[in-house]
Amino acid sequence: MYDEPADGLRRRLRHVHWIGGGSGAGKSTVARRLADRHGMRLYDTDAVMPDHARRLPADRAPYLGRFAAMDMDERWVSRSPREMLDTFHWYRGEGFELIVEDLLVLPADRPVLAEGFRLLPDLVRPLLADVDQAVWLLPTPSFRRAVFDGRGGPDWAFLARTGDPRRALRNVLERDALFTDRLAGQVRRLGLHGIEVTAGDAEDDLVRRIAVTFGLER
Repeated sequence: MYDEPADGLRRRLRHVHWIGGGSGAGKSTVARRLADRHGMRLYDTDAVMPDHARRLPADRAPYLGRFAAMDMDERWVSRSPREMLDTFHWYRGEGFELIVEDLLVLPADRPVLAEGFRLLPDLVRPLLADVDQAVWLLPTPSFRRAVFDGRGGPDWAFLARTGDPRRALRNVLERDALFTDRLAGQVRRLGLHGIEVTAGDAEDDLVRRIAVTFGLER
């Protein structure tokens, strides 16, 4: 994927901390609080998705091309959650090399905090000089459902543009549960840090646990 040797990349990315995890796990909120508290530069991988989609050549993003050609019902209603999981371009790691390229050109005058669901454990692990640089938030199904309910349930954003928003919601919730299970398995296998996020967790406690893992606080 990269022309530079792995040890060189790990050395150049020693100032980067990573927060990955399932969709709706609170990554963005936690990352903003950590960055503000510790003077870190925040890199939001969700925010750069449109730019990365434009920059990716078709031969390096076949799943993105197929997704872009679908209508809303094909994306969210007619396919099974498993098929949605297995064919979603960002879950396949398409465009991850652009994340790394972006991080390498950011100034290294202060720590960088990268966050987003695109930070897949098996792709991030080879870039870590120390496993304490990275954490994955793993939301329980009940927590994920509460996030959707808080944002308007089946009428939330893109789901309302389908022909069957309730079925689309069920599909997305099941797909995201499968994605979280996949992340949890990778985290365990690779010896990385994972934190389960439940509906009763206090945000302050979550921020503190991640800060301690990163060595920013005791």
